[in-house]
Amino acid sequence: MDLPLLKRELQKAATTDKKVSMEAYMRNQFTFYGVQATKRREISKPYLYAYSTKAPIPWDIIEALWEDEHRECQYVALDLLRRLHRQLTYQDISKLQVLVMQKSWWDTIDILDRLIGNIGLVYKRVNALMLNWSTSDYMWMRRVAIDHQNGRKQQTNPSLLAQIIINNFGSDEFFINKAIGWSLREYAKVDSEWVQSFVQMYHNDMHNLSIKEALKHFK
Repeated sequence: MDLPLLKRELQKAATTDKKVSMEAYMRNQFTFYGVQATKRREISKPYLYAYSTKAPIPWDIIEALWEDEHRECQYVALDLLRRLHRQLTYQDISKLQVLVMQKSWWDTIDILDRLIGNIGLVYKRVNALMLNWSTSDYMWMRRVAIDHQNGRKQQTNPSLLAQIIINNFGSDEFFINKAIGWSLREYAKVDSEWVQSFVQMYHNDMHNLSIKEALKHFK
């Protein structure tokens, strides 16, 4: 991938108004070129499609994109990982963990958790690893553990989900309590009775935000 050329194209497509609004939306934690998602994907598509979906993960490119100061470069890195996600193995989780722990915010974490979750469908060792992450001192690792099964539907492991959530009771972190509710709401699409029973059983231990999110679509 010709990174200098890609960055020049992104810079050319940037606008000051978008830069200001995008940075404000992310609480001014990151620097943006100012390129909206649709345009970014249009620009980066030829670069991403130069890689066959069966190609090895180009970690040097991923890491270079992650190190760039512009947030759009992290998004391109994630788009590339999603394109090549079938090539990810258990051994790649250590590299994904580095991405989890650097420049962390919900916008990247909520993609990384799915990538790690997909690996877990193939490598059952991920279950024990996610239990370990669920008690991490680093909040974003715990969020990955909580939400890594989102989207699995019938392939969700409810016992694992329950234990990870229980490990995070008592947290006052917004992003943890939101994640707990989100993960339960997702699983409710498959087994609403299980979710209702879980919330009823642990109602006194759960944050109100988690309960509200978990039961959001219940009448």
